[in-house]
Amino acid sequence: MMVHKILTAKTQSRKEGILNRGITTLLLASLLFLLWSCKGGEKIPDVSNIKIELQSQRLDKDLAALDTNKLPQGLQSLKAKYPDFLDFYLDTLMGFGIMGNYADSSKAIQLGLKGFLSQRDYRGVFDTVAVHFPDTKKEEAALINGFQFMKYYYPDYKVPRIIYVVSGLANWGAFTVGSNTLGIGLDMFLGPAYPFYKSVDLPDYMGKHFTPNYIPVAAFSAIYQDQHPFYAENRSLLDMMVQKGKQQYFVWKMLPYTPDSIRLAYTQKQMDWCQNNEAEVYNFFIKENLFYSKDWERVLRYVNEGPNSTGMPGQSPGNIGSWLGLQIVKAYMKQHPEMTLQQLLALNIEPQQFLEQSRYKPK
Repeated sequence: MMVHKILTAKTQSRKEGILNRGITTLLLASLLFLLWSCKGGEKIPDVSNIKIELQSQRLDKDLAALDTNKLPQGLQSLKAKYPDFLDFYLDTLMGFGIMGNYADSSKAIQLGLKGFLSQRDYRGVFDTVAVHFPDTKKEEAALINGFQFMKYYYPDYKVPRIIYVVSGLANWGAFTVGSNTLGIGLDMFLGPAYPFYKSVDLPDYMGKHFTPNYIPVAAFSAIYQDQHPFYAENRSLLDMMVQKGKQQYFVWKMLPYTPDSIRLAYTQKQMDWCQNNEAEVYNFFIKENLFYSKDWERVLRYVNEGPNSTGMPGQSPGNIGSWLGLQIVKAYMKQHPEMTLQQLLALNIEPQQFLEQSRYKPK
């Protein structure tokens, strides 16, 4: 009888332990959901009911499949499939100068395009892209989610078609063509270890841009820049920081579940360094009298990519001005919760006024 009571007590205790662990797990899951849904202090809207029909084409595959001995016929077929994009790709993007002349006698085809499609190194790029991207389902799932947010904030927005290309490592990651086409150069997302990036002088610190999970960031950055081009001439560093901060804020709103390190193309250590040294970063620009400087040689480096930020410890990332600009923009929106994303991006006030109205205080 005593044994039965002891076993019963142990069984009851085990049940209570399992129940308590279940409750704890549920509470943790709920907390994580709440934190995730309010990332950065702003609630993430539910866009699951917004339907997106994404149309995409693989020009990279279609080009790779062409018979180089019958390029005129092949180009005519591609012209029918890509009527308003093929010539842009051949002449503007790639610079072959074919100009719609698909005849056998075209020197631009024989000396330019044919070599691009048959020369061993370029052919290797096409083959590598085919291996890394047999399909683009994963990338398009992320793009569709981003376009759901885009439609939430901009209900009249027309989702562009996606055309995937190979640019011969010419650093065409993502680009817009008019208002209805978004191009993505898959050869720029083969991973930082892809050896031929170095052969075209793309530095190691750009490696975070070359990963497949950066594709949505590159895409929505291109969409933003098409409507809000970056201006540096005769602009102060603070002005450029606010511009870059608005871009980062826009991409963050479109891709709220993308980690900050991916969106900013920082390593996690660089991200941690920024967060742990926010006040020092802000004070650096004050002490060096950089916020209002228009000296390109001194200030442009802080809003461009680089191995680190000049004058700061080696752990600092390059392009730290974009990160600081984002913190200022977030602070501004916290002070103006009634302001819409469209109103923020259309806002045209002096950078000093923007900073003052943000009441930004670094941690």
